[in-house]
Amino acid sequence: QVQLAESGGGLVQAGGSLRLSCAASGSIFSYNTMGWYRQVPGKQRELVATMTSVGSTNYADSVKGRHIISRDNAKKNTVYLQMNSLRPEDTGVYYCRVRATRSDYWGQGTQVTVSS
Repeated sequence: QVQLAESGGGLVQAGGSLRLSCAASGSIFSYNTMGWYRQVPGKQRELVATMTSVGSTNYADSVKGRHIISRDNAKKNTVYLQMNSLRPEDTGVYYCRVRATRSDYWGQGTQVTVSS
């Protein structure tokens, strides 16, 4: 059983920064994709950024140039999201996700609130 432990959410003023962390424990196929998704009430969960275990990244257009996703090679299956120049529209619940062959796991989510 795979578990995802997220941390780093909170309340920040517009223009500020936050760093989200997610550590996956359990057995995961070595080639996998970890990433972050955001959900706001009444809307579908949407991709923010993902990174494969070999370093390929994918960002939502709205966060390109502001947010940076990274993985810790020393701590396998740990992913970070450095969020800079935060805007009120970045507010939402951020979920960590890890996908591999025949597996797909989600974290519990962490709230990010950006005040104007």
